[in-house]
Amino acid sequence: MLNKICLIAGFMTAFALSISPLANAAGKGDPAKGKEKYNQICASCHGPQGKGDGPAAAALDPKPRDLSDPKYVSTLTDEHMFKTDKEGGAAVGRSALMPAWGSILSDADIWNVIAYIRQDICKCQYKGK
Repeated sequence: MLNKICLIAGFMTAFALSISPLANAAGKGDPAKGKEKYNQICASCHGPQGKGDGPAAAALDPKPRDLSDPKYVSTLTDEHMFKTDKEGGAAVGRSALMPAWGSILSDADIWNVIAYIRQDICKCQYKGK
């Protein structure tokens, strides 16, 4: 009986992971909650579709990254994105104009935003080097 339970649990896990190509990002965060935080915090610079064209972007040099570009975003690990959001752009060798959000957003909020970016904005996952 225990073997059947383990087999069923294994099958259900494999099935759940196979139904979404974005299961890794979704496993670390909730894209629906991430959308809310993204719209509150990130969209002013990165724009509502992540294209780097938010209302505040006009005053920034360099311009915010286009998060809708899967060619670029798929080169970033989730951990790199997390560190950028939490500690700011300078922490990862990018623009100091990207602020650190770690004092405003919880770690869970940041993971939710990353899941939202992966699932709905770039529609991509990290592809490795």
